[in-house]
Amino acid sequence: MHRRSFITRAGLVAAASTAATALAAPAIAQANPKITWRLTSSYPKSLDTLFGISTELSNRIAEITEGNFQIQVFAPGEIVPGLQALDAVQAGTVECAHTLSTFYVGKNPAFAFDTSLPFGLNTRQHNSWLFYGGGLELVNDFLKQYNVHAIPAGNTGAQMGGWYRKEIKSLDDLKGLKMRIAGVGGTIMSRLGVIPQQIAGGDIYASLEKGTIDAVEFSGPYDDEKLGFYKVAPYYYAPGWWEGTANVPLYVNLDKWNELPKHYQAAIEAVSTETLTRCVAKYDARNPDALYRLVANGAQLRTFPNDVLEAAFRESRAYYTEVAAQNADFKKFYDNWLPYWQKEQVWFRFAELPFDAMASQHAQVK
Repeated sequence: MHRRSFITRAGLVAAASTAATALAAPAIAQANPKITWRLTSSYPKSLDTLFGISTELSNRIAEITEGNFQIQVFAPGEIVPGLQALDAVQAGTVECAHTLSTFYVGKNPAFAFDTSLPFGLNTRQHNSWLFYGGGLELVNDFLKQYNVHAIPAGNTGAQMGGWYRKEIKSLDDLKGLKMRIAGVGGTIMSRLGVIPQQIAGGDIYASLEKGTIDAVEFSGPYDDEKLGFYKVAPYYYAPGWWEGTANVPLYVNLDKWNELPKHYQAAIEAVSTETLTRCVAKYDARNPDALYRLVANGAQLRTFPNDVLEAAFRESRAYYTEVAAQNADFKKFYDNWLPYWQKEQVWFRFAELPFDAMASQHAQVK
Protein backbone atom coordinates (compact mmCIF):
# COMPACT_ATOMS: atom_id res chain seq x y z
CA MET A 1 0.00 0.00 0.00
CA HIS A 2 2.75 2.42 0.88
CA ARG A 3 4.55 1.72 -2.40
CA ARG A 4 1.34 2.14 -4.43
CA SER A 5 0.55 5.40 -2.67
CA PHE A 6 4.01 6.78 -3.44
CA ILE A 7 3.73 5.84 -7.14
CA THR A 8 0.28 7.39 -7.37
CA ARG A 9 1.44 10.64 -5.81
CA ALA A 10 4.55 10.72 -8.04
CA GLY A 11 2.35 10.28 -11.11
CA LEU A 12 0.14 13.14 -10.06
CA VAL A 13 3.15 15.41 -9.53
CA ALA A 14 4.54 14.52 -12.96
CA ALA A 15 1.19 15.15 -14.62
CA ALA A 16 0.86 18.49 -12.86
CA SER A 17 4.37 19.45 -13.92
CA THR A 18 3.64 18.57 -17.55
CA ALA A 19 0.43 20.58 -17.47
CA ALA A 20 2.20 23.56 -15.94
CA THR A 21 4.86 23.43 -18.65
CA ALA A 22 2.18 23.26 -21.34
CA LEU A 23 0.45 26.27 -19.88
CA ALA A 24 3.63 28.29 -19.28
CA ALA A 25 4.86 28.38 -22.87
CA PRO A 26 1.80 30.01 -24.42
CA ALA A 27 1.46 32.31 -21.40
CA ILE A 28 5.00 33.58 -21.91
CA ALA A 29 4.41 33.93 -25.66
CA GLN A 30 1.25 35.90 -25.00
CA ALA A 31 3.06 38.18 -22.55
CA ASN A 32 5.83 38.86 -25.09
CA PRO A 33 4.09 38.98 -28.46
CA LYS A 34 6.07 39.27 -31.66
CA ILE A 35 5.66 42.83 -32.94
CA THR A 36 7.37 44.60 -35.84
CA TRP A 37 7.31 48.37 -36.18
CA ARG A 38 8.80 50.77 -38.70
CA LEU A 39 10.62 53.94 -37.68
CA THR A 40 11.40 56.75 -40.11
CA SER A 41 14.09 59.28 -39.24
CA SER A 42 14.34 62.88 -40.39
CA TYR A 43 18.15 62.59 -40.40
CA PRO A 44 20.48 61.07 -43.01
CA LYS A 45 22.62 58.07 -42.11
CA SER A 46 25.76 60.23 -42.34
CA LEU A 47 24.72 61.93 -39.08
CA ASP A 48 25.69 59.02 -36.87
CA THR A 49 24.51 60.71 -33.68
CA LEU A 50 21.02 61.84 -34.69
CA PHE A 51 20.38 58.86 -36.97
CA GLY A 52 22.18 56.75 -34.39
CA ILE A 53 19.50 57.20 -31.74
CA SER A 54 17.16 55.29 -34.06
CA THR A 55 19.48 52.32 -34.55
CA GLU A 56 20.34 52.29 -30.83
CA LEU A 57 16.65 52.24 -29.95
CA SER A 58 16.04 49.38 -32.37
CA ASN A 59 18.94 47.29 -31.12
CA ARG A 60 18.23 47.80 -27.42
CA ILE A 61 14.50 47.07 -27.73
CA ALA A 62 15.32 43.83 -29.55
CA GLU A 63 17.79 42.87 -26.80
CA ILE A 64 15.38 43.62 -23.97
CA THR A 65 12.50 41.68 -25.54
CA GLU A 66 14.69 38.77 -26.73
CA GLY A 67 13.94 39.65 -30.35
CA ASN A 68 10.16 39.71 -29.97
CA PHE A 69 9.80 43.47 -30.52
CA GLN A 70 11.57 44.55 -33.71
CA ILE A 71 11.78 48.17 -34.86
CA GLN A 72 13.00 48.57 -38.44
CA VAL A 73 14.77 51.89 -39.07
CA PHE A 74 14.50 53.87 -42.32
CA ALA A 75 16.39 56.95 -43.47
CA PRO A 76 14.67 59.97 -45.08
CA GLY A 77 13.31 59.13 -48.52
CA GLU A 78 13.17 55.38 -47.97
CA ILE A 79 9.51 55.61 -46.92
CA VAL A 80 8.75 59.35 -46.69
CA PRO A 81 10.84 62.54 -46.98
CA GLY A 82 12.51 63.77 -43.80
CA LEU A 83 10.10 66.63 -43.22
CA GLN A 84 7.03 64.39 -43.51
CA ALA A 85 7.87 62.14 -40.58
CA LEU A 86 5.11 63.52 -38.35
CA ASP A 87 2.50 63.07 -41.09
CA ALA A 88 3.60 59.47 -41.62
CA VAL A 89 3.19 58.70 -37.91
CA GLN A 90 -0.14 60.48 -37.70
CA ALA A 91 -1.52 58.54 -40.68
CA GLY A 92 -0.13 55.22 -39.47
CA THR A 93 2.14 54.85 -42.51
CA VAL A 94 4.85 54.13 -39.93
CA GLU A 95 4.46 53.40 -36.25
CA CYS A 96 7.07 55.90 -35.06
CA ALA A 97 9.65 58.51 -36.07
CA HIS A 98 12.62 60.46 -34.79
CA THR A 99 12.16 64.04 -35.88
CA LEU A 100 12.19 67.62 -34.64
CA SER A 101 8.95 69.23 -33.53
CA THR A 102 10.06 72.62 -34.86
CA PHE A 103 9.81 71.26 -38.41
CA TYR A 104 6.04 71.42 -37.97
CA VAL A 105 5.40 74.89 -36.60
CA GLY A 106 3.63 75.67 -39.88
CA LYS A 107 0.86 73.37 -38.67
CA ASN A 108 0.75 75.04 -35.27
CA PRO A 109 3.43 77.23 -33.63
CA ALA A 110 2.82 75.36 -30.35
CA PHE A 111 4.87 72.47 -31.80
CA ALA A 112 8.00 74.49 -30.98
CA PHE A 113 7.77 73.89 -27.24
CA ASP A 114 8.65 70.21 -27.55
CA THR A 115 12.05 70.94 -29.13
CA SER A 116 13.04 74.50 -28.14
CA LEU A 117 12.28 78.20 -28.40
CA PRO A 118 14.64 81.07 -29.25
CA PHE A 119 16.32 82.38 -26.09
CA GLY A 120 14.66 79.58 -24.18
CA LEU A 121 15.81 76.82 -21.87
CA ASN A 122 19.20 75.14 -22.15
CA THR A 123 19.42 71.36 -22.41
CA ARG A 124 19.39 70.54 -18.71
CA GLN A 125 16.62 73.05 -18.06
CA HIS A 126 14.55 71.73 -20.96
CA ASN A 127 14.85 68.15 -19.74
CA SER A 128 13.83 69.24 -16.26
CA TRP A 129 10.81 71.08 -17.68
CA LEU A 130 9.73 68.06 -19.72
CA PHE A 131 10.13 65.50 -16.94
CA TYR A 132 9.39 67.54 -13.79
CA GLY A 133 7.84 70.83 -14.88
CA GLY A 134 4.73 69.50 -16.59
CA GLY A 135 6.15 69.98 -20.07
CA LEU A 136 5.79 66.42 -21.32
CA GLU A 137 2.20 66.21 -20.11
CA LEU A 138 1.41 69.40 -22.03
CA VAL A 139 3.18 68.07 -25.13
CA ASN A 140 1.24 64.82 -25.14
CA ASP A 141 -2.06 66.49 -24.40
CA PHE A 142 -1.44 68.77 -27.39
CA LEU A 143 -0.36 65.91 -29.67
CA LYS A 144 -3.54 63.91 -29.09
CA GLN A 145 -5.20 65.97 -31.81
CA TYR A 146 -2.57 64.56 -34.21
CA ASN A 147 -2.93 60.99 -32.90
CA VAL A 148 0.70 61.09 -31.72
CA HIS A 149 2.48 60.28 -28.45
CA ALA A 150 5.91 61.84 -27.74
CA ILE A 151 8.87 60.50 -25.76
CA PRO A 152 12.11 62.54 -25.36
CA ALA A 153 14.79 60.50 -27.11
CA GLY A 154 17.76 62.69 -28.10
CA ASN A 155 19.23 66.17 -27.88
CA THR A 156 22.00 68.10 -29.61
CA GLY A 157 22.72 70.45 -26.71
CA ALA A 158 23.32 74.12 -27.51
CA GLN A 159 23.76 74.67 -31.23
CA MET A 160 25.90 77.04 -33.25
CA GLY A 161 24.58 80.10 -35.07
CA GLY A 162 25.28 78.84 -38.55
CA TRP A 163 27.49 79.31 -41.61
CA TYR A 164 27.55 82.51 -43.69
CA ARG A 165 29.16 83.45 -46.99
CA LYS A 166 29.83 86.96 -45.67
CA GLU A 167 30.46 88.46 -42.25
CA ILE A 168 27.55 89.73 -40.18
CA LYS A 169 28.85 93.00 -38.75
CA SER A 170 25.51 94.56 -37.87
CA LEU A 171 21.78 94.01 -38.03
CA ASP A 172 21.74 95.55 -41.52
CA ASP A 173 23.79 92.65 -42.89
CA LEU A 174 20.87 90.31 -42.29
CA LYS A 175 18.54 92.18 -44.62
CA GLY A 176 17.62 90.04 -47.63
CA LEU A 177 19.83 87.11 -46.54
CA LYS A 178 18.46 83.77 -47.76
CA MET A 179 19.04 81.30 -44.94
CA ARG A 180 18.16 77.70 -44.25
CA ILE A 181 16.66 77.89 -40.77
CA ALA A 182 13.73 75.93 -39.38
CA GLY A 183 11.06 76.57 -36.79
CA VAL A 184 10.40 79.67 -34.74
CA GLY A 185 14.03 80.71 -35.21
CA GLY A 186 13.20 81.22 -38.87
CA THR A 187 10.18 83.29 -37.94
CA ILE A 188 12.26 85.55 -35.69
CA MET A 189 14.97 85.84 -38.34
CA SER A 190 12.32 86.90 -40.86
CA ARG A 191 11.36 89.75 -38.52
CA LEU A 192 15.01 90.84 -38.73
CA GLY A 193 14.96 90.88 -42.54
CA VAL A 194 16.16 87.33 -43.31
CA ILE A 195 14.37 85.19 -45.91
CA PRO A 196 14.10 81.78 -44.17
CA GLN A 197 14.14 78.51 -46.10
CA GLN A 198 13.20 75.12 -44.65
CA ILE A 199 15.35 72.40 -46.25
CA ALA A 200 15.91 68.82 -45.05
CA GLY A 201 19.39 67.96 -43.77
CA GLY A 202 20.49 65.89 -46.75
CA ASP A 203 19.65 68.65 -49.27
CA ILE A 204 21.26 71.66 -47.57
CA TYR A 205 24.80 71.47 -48.95
CA ALA A 206 23.68 71.48 -52.59
CA SER A 207 21.51 74.56 -51.98
CA LEU A 208 24.39 76.38 -50.30
CA GLU A 209 26.88 75.39 -52.99
CA LYS A 210 24.58 76.53 -55.82
CA GLY A 211 23.92 79.86 -54.11
CA THR A 212 20.21 79.14 -53.64
CA ILE A 213 20.82 80.14 -50.03
CA ASP A 214 23.43 82.48 -48.49
CA ALA A 215 23.62 80.92 -45.05
CA VAL A 216 22.64 77.81 -43.15
CA GLU A 217 22.18 76.68 -39.58
CA PHE A 218 21.94 73.02 -38.78
CA SER A 219 23.47 71.79 -35.55
CA GLY A 220 26.98 72.01 -34.12
CA PRO A 221 30.55 71.28 -35.20
CA TYR A 222 30.34 67.48 -35.26
CA ASP A 223 27.32 67.33 -37.58
CA ASP A 224 28.19 70.47 -39.54
CA GLU A 225 31.64 69.11 -40.37
CA LYS A 226 30.09 65.99 -41.89
CA LEU A 227 27.80 68.11 -44.05
CA GLY A 228 30.74 70.18 -45.35
CA PHE A 229 29.29 73.67 -45.01
CA TYR A 230 32.70 75.21 -44.26
CA LYS A 231 33.78 74.55 -47.85
CA VAL A 232 31.39 77.18 -49.27
CA ALA A 233 30.48 79.44 -46.32
CA PRO A 234 33.53 80.11 -44.11
CA TYR A 235 32.07 82.33 -41.35
CA TYR A 236 30.86 80.24 -38.41
CA TYR A 237 28.77 82.13 -35.86
CA ALA A 238 27.74 81.68 -32.24
CA PRO A 239 25.58 81.53 -30.26
CA GLY A 240 22.72 79.58 -31.82
CA TRP A 241 20.20 81.65 -29.88
CA TRP A 242 17.24 79.95 -31.55
CA GLU A 243 18.27 76.53 -30.24
CA GLY A 244 19.99 76.60 -26.88
CA THR A 245 18.74 73.03 -26.82
CA ALA A 246 17.11 70.75 -29.38
CA ASN A 247 15.04 67.91 -27.98
CA VAL A 248 14.54 65.14 -30.53
CA PRO A 249 11.37 63.23 -29.63
CA LEU A 250 10.29 59.76 -30.62
CA TYR A 251 6.85 60.34 -32.10
CA VAL A 252 4.64 57.24 -31.86
CA ASN A 253 1.25 56.70 -33.46
CA LEU A 254 -1.10 56.98 -30.48
CA ASP A 255 -3.28 54.02 -31.47
CA LYS A 256 -0.22 51.80 -31.85
CA TRP A 257 1.16 53.05 -28.54
CA ASN A 258 -2.05 52.17 -26.72
CA GLU A 259 -2.04 48.68 -28.25
CA LEU A 260 1.42 47.85 -26.87
CA PRO A 261 1.78 45.71 -23.74
CA LYS A 262 2.67 47.90 -20.78
CA HIS A 263 6.13 46.37 -20.40
CA TYR A 264 6.88 47.11 -24.08
CA GLN A 265 5.85 50.71 -23.45
CA ALA A 266 8.14 50.80 -20.43
CA ALA A 267 10.99 49.38 -22.52
CA ILE A 268 10.60 52.15 -25.13
CA GLU A 269 10.51 54.83 -22.44
CA ALA A 270 13.58 53.44 -20.68
CA VAL A 271 15.61 53.04 -23.88
CA SER A 272 14.59 56.52 -25.08
CA THR A 273 15.90 58.00 -21.85
CA GLU A 274 19.12 56.09 -22.47
CA THR A 275 19.44 57.35 -26.05
CA LEU A 276 18.73 60.90 -24.85
CA THR A 277 21.55 60.70 -22.29
CA ARG A 278 24.01 59.12 -24.70
CA CYS A 279 23.16 61.55 -27.50
CA VAL A 280 24.00 64.60 -25.37
CA ALA A 281 27.14 62.92 -24.05
CA LYS A 282 28.33 62.05 -27.54
CA TYR A 283 27.89 65.60 -28.80
CA ASP A 284 29.75 66.97 -25.79
CA ALA A 285 32.56 64.51 -26.54
CA ARG A 286 32.73 65.07 -30.30
CA ASN A 287 31.99 68.79 -30.79
CA PRO A 288 35.26 70.20 -29.33
CA ASP A 289 37.54 68.13 -31.58
CA ALA A 290 35.34 68.85 -34.61
CA LEU A 291 35.57 72.59 -33.90
CA TYR A 292 39.38 72.42 -33.89
CA ARG A 293 39.33 70.55 -37.21
CA LEU A 294 36.96 73.05 -38.78
CA VAL A 295 39.18 75.97 -37.81
CA ALA A 296 42.21 74.12 -39.19
CA ASN A 297 40.30 73.74 -42.47
CA GLY A 298 39.56 77.45 -42.77
CA ALA A 299 36.43 78.08 -40.74
CA GLN A 300 36.43 81.56 -39.20
CA LEU A 301 34.71 81.78 -35.83
CA ARG A 302 32.58 84.82 -35.10
CA THR A 303 30.00 85.92 -32.51
CA PHE A 304 26.85 87.77 -33.45
CA PRO A 305 27.00 91.54 -32.92
CA ASN A 306 25.13 92.86 -29.89
CA ASP A 307 22.55 94.69 -31.99
CA VAL A 308 21.59 91.39 -33.65
CA LEU A 309 21.23 89.57 -30.33
CA GLU A 310 19.28 92.38 -28.68
CA ALA A 311 16.90 92.74 -31.62
CA ALA A 312 16.40 88.98 -31.83
CA PHE A 313 15.58 88.75 -28.12
CA ARG A 314 13.05 91.60 -28.35
CA GLU A 315 11.39 90.11 -31.41
CA SER A 316 11.20 86.64 -29.87
CA ARG A 317 9.38 87.89 -26.78
CA ALA A 318 7.09 90.08 -28.86
CA TYR A 319 6.27 87.10 -31.07
CA TYR A 320 5.44 84.86 -28.11
CA THR A 321 3.07 87.46 -26.69
CA GLU A 322 1.36 87.94 -30.04
CA VAL A 323 0.89 84.23 -30.72
CA ALA A 324 -0.30 83.50 -27.17
CA ALA A 325 -3.04 86.09 -27.65
CA GLN A 326 -4.27 84.31 -30.79
CA ASN A 327 -3.52 80.62 -30.24
CA ALA A 328 -4.98 78.77 -27.25
CA ASP A 329 -2.55 75.85 -27.62
CA PHE A 330 0.46 78.17 -27.59
CA LYS A 331 -0.91 80.13 -24.61
CA LYS A 332 -1.42 76.95 -22.58
CA PHE A 333 2.24 76.06 -23.11
CA TYR A 334 3.55 79.59 -22.63
CA ASP A 335 1.73 80.20 -19.35
CA ASN A 336 3.55 77.17 -17.94
CA TRP A 337 6.87 77.58 -19.76
CA LEU A 338 7.61 81.27 -19.10
CA PRO A 339 7.61 81.16 -15.26
CA TYR A 340 9.64 77.94 -15.44
CA TRP A 341 12.18 79.67 -17.69
CA GLN A 342 12.40 82.63 -15.28
CA LYS A 343 12.90 80.35 -12.27
CA GLU A 344 15.64 78.39 -14.01
CA GLN A 345 17.53 81.55 -14.99
CA VAL A 346 17.74 82.61 -11.34
CA TRP A 347 19.12 79.26 -10.22
CA PHE A 348 21.62 78.87 -13.06
CA ARG A 349 22.81 82.47 -12.76
CA PHE A 350 23.51 81.90 -9.07
CA ALA A 351 25.16 78.47 -9.22
CA GLU A 352 25.99 77.20 -12.70
CA LEU A 353 27.08 80.28 -14.65
CA PRO A 354 29.69 81.52 -12.13
CA PHE A 355 31.25 78.06 -12.06
CA ASP A 356 31.35 77.86 -15.87
CA ALA A 357 32.80 81.37 -16.13
CA MET A 358 35.50 80.60 -13.57
CA ALA A 359 36.40 77.33 -15.29
CA SER A 360 36.59 78.91 -18.75
CA GLN A 361 39.00 81.60 -17.49
CA HIS A 362 41.44 78.90 -16.44
CA ALA A 363 40.85 76.45 -19.28
CA GLN A 364 44.47 76.69 -20.47
CA VAL A 365 46.01 76.25 -17.03
CA LYS A 366 47.78 72.90 -16.68
